[in-house]
Amino acid sequence: MPFNCKQVLTRVCGLAGVVAVAMLLASGIAEAQRCGNTGAGFEGWVRDFRAAAARQGISQRAISAGLDGVSYDQNIIRLDRNQRSFRLSFEEFYRRRVSSSLLSRGRQLMQTHSGLLSRIERQYGVPPAIIISIWGLETNFGRDGAGGRSIPRSLATLAYDCRRSEFFTNELMNALRIIDRGDMTPAQLVGGWAGEIGPMQFLPSSYVRYAVDFDGDGRRNLMTSIPDMLASTANYLKVRGGWQAGQGWQPGSRNYNAIREWNKAEVYVRTIATMADRLASR
Repeated sequence: MPFNCKQVLTRVCGLAGVVAVAMLLASGIAEAQRCGNTGAGFEGWVRDFRAAAARQGISQRAISAGLDGVSYDQNIIRLDRNQRSFRLSFEEFYRRRVSSSLLSRGRQLMQTHSGLLSRIERQYGVPPAIIISIWGLETNFGRDGAGGRSIPRSLATLAYDCRRSEFFTNELMNALRIIDRGDMTPAQLVGGWAGEIGPMQFLPSSYVRYAVDFDGDGRRNLMTSIPDMLASTANYLKVRGGWQAGQGWQPGSRNYNAIREWNKAEVYVRTIATMADRLASR
């Protein structure tokens, strides 16, 4: 804000400050009222969002492709309000998420993709055990599916909802950017209830910033290209997290904090690190 009315609109700012701040407050209230806790105002919100996306430089083609026919999904709100697993202790969370079969499958995939994982480690510095652990924990190596929900619909519902409107508005805008760039069509943008894309569960903003075309086919495909999705995960940890090649990932280390950039929940960070320890030790 270019001016400061900390002195409550009196001596410093005068009448002009009073008017300016009142206008800003009114604008902020109007912004807050655009979200909603029921679907009653959803269509109007989508109409306003379309205009905002156009101002961000997103083409009308992509806006229409992503948002035509989009509707409010009450089930998404229910899922958003029902996240309990991260409240578990580490021991309980790890026991629920990491089975002997998950570790066995992880070791098999490390062997199957050893050449690819070696190339990824040379380029990004992230060892195979970390990447494979994330893959296993996110979607059981893709076996759990990607969620099967329309990502534009899920994100539009969450962006309109008042709980985390700003966060998901940004994610919806980035989903439209993915469509606009031709990386994925709306029909391909099917994933988790919170807009996660593919077996590694990238949110659209992370896709836009960190996804890479590692198989060289001209597309950043985090749905079906194993090279793209594994290399993109390593790129994320290196660029966003500051991963240090050749270093460990024990708690308190720089690389442990890099894992925290992947997921802020401490039980999840510790589970990734512990699973990676077990995979790396065999």
